[in-house]
Amino acid sequence: MKAFKQRWQIQQNWQLLFPILGVLGLLYSSYKLANLFFDNIYLKIGLTLVITFVLLKFTLFLFSKLENKWKVTYRWELITIFIVFAITGSSSVFVGRPLIKFIGITKENLNPTVYWFLYIIIGLIFYQILLVCFGWLFGQFKFFWNFEKKMLRRFGLGRFLNE
Repeated sequence: MKAFKQRWQIQQNWQLLFPILGVLGLLYSSYKLANLFFDNIYLKIGLTLVITFVLLKFTLFLFSKLENKWKVTYRWELITIFIVFAITGSSSVFVGRPLIKFIGITKENLNPTVYWFLYIIIGLIFYQILLVCFGWLFGQFKFFWNFEKKMLRRFGLGRFLNE
């Protein structure tokens, strides 16, 4: 445990929450993927473990590439940032879908291309808002606010930032 804490620069035990949440998220995602392929519980468990291993290796590879690009104080913060991205992506769909239905936009009353364009635009708007909100909840407001400003500039909306 001491080596793990050193590797991820964990100084306090509460910071272990983020690696635990990360592994649980990988296990859940892997199970959902394995569930698509098999009905047999033993095959599901086996495939879940294989997918979890592959996703963990891929995630650690991403951490090594992004550690220098994303300026964070401690390595465990990278896990937090990935968790925020995952939660935000899922949440923007959960928030955007009911809003689209409430407005009356459906695949039946619109051209499918227009429907998906509006769906993506509304989802993207909520994604931007939720990204900063979840970043704040997880203690990474500064990182996500800077990330958001950079994204807005790339969309050509930098003039709306008061800097």
